[in-house]
Amino acid sequence: MTTHFITAEIDLQETPTELQKAIEVELKKHGEPLRWAVTSTDVKQQSCTVEAVVTTES
Repeated sequence: MTTHFITAEIDLQETPTELQKAIEVELKKHGEPLRWAVTSTDVKQQSCTVEAVVTTES
């Protein structure tokens, strides 16, 4: 098992629940998320930056 630190840009959603689902879907593309956090938002671009630690099988 290998851990990776990733950064992803996610479009803001209508509700917090939809945003959480969009983040989880994006992170699953890179592995199994251990933890993640929204670290910044850009209201003009309607996006947010997420930093996460994910694991993948070696």
